[in-house]
Amino acid sequence: MAFLLNKTTIASHFRSHSQKGEDLLSLSRRQYHIEPGPREKALLAEDAALKPFKSYKQSVKKLKKIGDILTIVVVAGCCYEIYVKAAMREAARKQ
Repeated sequence: MAFLLNKTTIASHFRSHSQKGEDLLSLSRRQYHIEPGPREKALLAEDAALKPFKSYKQSVKKLKKIGDILTIVVVAGCCYEIYVKAAMREAARKQ
């Protein structure tokens, strides 16, 4: 029994130390913020030549919405079919 107790305390000790290490690592990442240089800013800037290719966003949103609606309709149809079959079985049992 003492062995199990020692085993659990050792495991909890390791867990608490690993969590402290993760906290220190995340804090050290947050403390340093480096501004992007001129090359990075140029790469992140909007390019007028690429504007025509960004027009697909609205159509993708519409397509997603249509897909979501179709999914709901199909699921509702399946639920209805299951209900109808269950109701028909119940009616057949009563006869």
